Amino acid sequence: MHSTHNHSHSHKSVNQRLLEAEQLCESRGKRLTPIRQQVLRLMLEESRSLKAYELLDAMLTIHPKSKPPTVYRALEFLEEEGLIHRLDAVNAWTACIDVNSHHHDLLVVCTQCGKVVEISAPEISSQLKKLIANTGFSLTSNETEIRATCAQCKAKNKSPNKH
Repeated sequence: MHSTHNHSHSHKSVNQRLLEAEQLCESRGKRLTPIRQQVLRLMLEESRSLKAYELLDAMLTIHPKSKPPTVYRALEFLEEEGLIHRLDAVNAWTACIDVNSHHHDLLVVCTQCGKVVEISAPEISSQLKKLIANTGFSLTSNETEIRATCAQCKAKNKSPNKH
């Protein structure tokens, strides 16, 4: 059985999701500091993947003394805690839609706009793991990124006004 979580179709509010993140960190003995919380809030509000410099620009409007290491440390913490995903396909990060579920093993990433959909497909991931093992390699992550083009970008690319 597959389940899909699309960033633009999340039913929980940003504040609900921040509260869940805070509770999750607390239950692990970790602290979601105001800076970490703000970086996560920005990602949740955007509903797409963001590059580090986009996050830094947004942070500078809120915290004028923000520096790149501040943002990168927050990203590192949030990724370690499973609150965000690092997306190599677009060199960016995106908020995890369902932090209380560890069943999103496939991340479909639009390489044009950065939109992300989380999919739970354990049988596909299991097959992929076996195929890779047959080559002598082993997976280094529990998530697999799939590069794709979302419906909106596909429609834009087909528009008659595009040269």
